[in-house]
Amino acid sequence: MRAIANDVAATPMYHTTIDSPIGPLLLGGDRHTLRVLWFGRGRRAQGPAAGWIEAPGEFGDVAAQLREYFAGQRRAFDLAVAPAGTPFQRSVWQALQEIPYGETISYGELARRLGDLKAVRAVGLANGANPIAIVIPCHRVIGANGSLVGFGGGLPTKRALLDLEQGQRTLL
Repeated sequence: MRAIANDVAATPMYHTTIDSPIGPLLLGGDRHTLRVLWFGRGRRAQGPAAGWIEAPGEFGDVAAQLREYFAGQRRAFDLAVAPAGTPFQRSVWQALQEIPYGETISYGELARRLGDLKAVRAVGLANGANPIAIVIPCHRVIGANGSLVGFGGGLPTKRALLDLEQGQRTLL
């Protein structure tokens, strides 16, 4: 995955919604980078912001890579991404991208990897604020006791993504 600078000021935002096996996904970004991948249903479903321009043709590569992922044929995304957030949030999102496909870690382990065991709660909040779900794999973070907790797409979706990555099923 290619990270892009976080400057989004005065950049027109384009969006489209694609169907997926886990429900509708809203894709948003400029002409060169993916800035959001939001769930269209679940506890944190979101729609496009005012002023975003509908552009179905802008996200063909993203949609194709997501189809490959859901079919169990893609383990890593090759997309330019630029999630907007604080420096701390972006450090958490970068650490999420280092969790291997098919593996999970706890929020505490993620905080440890970032060098601050006391930051578990802040890490959890940053994980929950991830604007590019699936591609930046926040679903790979679980509770300390192995339980599924805190996922914007809903816990059944989190379970489906983890099962997919652990080779227990495909979603297409």
